[in-house]
Amino acid sequence: MKLKSILSTTLLVSALLTAMALQARTLIQNKGSDTLVNVAQAWAEAYPEVNPDVAVAVSGGGSGTGIAAMINGTVDIANASRKMKAKEMELAKKNGQSPVEHVVGYDALVVFLHKDNPVKSLSLAQLKDIYGRDPKVKKWSDMGITVPGCKDKIVVVSRQNNSGTYVYFKETVLGKKGRYRQGTLDMHGSKDVVDLVEKTPCAIGYSGLAYATDHLKMVCVATDGADACVSPSVATASDRSYPIARPLFMYTDGEPRGAIKGYMDWIKSDAGQCILQKKGYAPVRAVKCD
Repeated sequence: MKLKSILSTTLLVSALLTAMALQARTLIQNKGSDTLVNVAQAWAEAYPEVNPDVAVAVSGGGSGTGIAAMINGTVDIANASRKMKAKEMELAKKNGQSPVEHVVGYDALVVFLHKDNPVKSLSLAQLKDIYGRDPKVKKWSDMGITVPGCKDKIVVVSRQNNSGTYVYFKETVLGKKGRYRQGTLDMHGSKDVVDLVEKTPCAIGYSGLAYATDHLKMVCVATDGADACVSPSVATASDRSYPIARPLFMYTDGEPRGAIKGYMDWIKSDAGQCILQKKGYAPVRAVKCD
């Protein structure tokens, strides 16, 4: 009985010490962009080796979700694949928040096709003809293209409207006042987009470069029909030569201080930027990686 009592006491003390250790750690809440969620998770997992006293909790849900959390003061860092809108900034300030923008990387927003689709390049105008309201292109045959296994209309895959990827594609391809065609398949996450396109010969979709796989075709994109097309890559996202390249943002409430400043500084360091580059994004500057 004494042995059982000693063991029980030891386990209780161990549990209490573990709980106290966890409580002693600073927790940074990080939420938002589905495009950024994979690299944000990789940063969070690597950071305890830099500062074991800080833990980072990461969740996705889209840029709009992260920005809403920043506006409401329920998150320390909001991830976004688009800039905060003026009305969002105003609402945040009314709620006592002062969002500060940090560019943490660049991304190529890739147009994906099924691997059997013979199309190699598209212009922004052609993408608008496919994705825009009252589309001019409803079937691949409208462009003189035959896709093996596809006998019906183009399956147009998009993202939900709380996604920064959705907003950036709309503004870049359709124009700020442009609207998406009706009947698009609006997917919750980037992985959902590539999974659907991979399985659907008639499909076209868009997502971040980090979600590319060998089972999909990445389209070379031209600014207009007369321009040479540019293929999406880390290099063309970094130099912004790819027509649908974009910055990736993190927002903090005011200039970061304390543990949040330490974390943001590390993300922008070579170590943090090399993790971002390994995930398929372009760093904010030239870095030396192992």
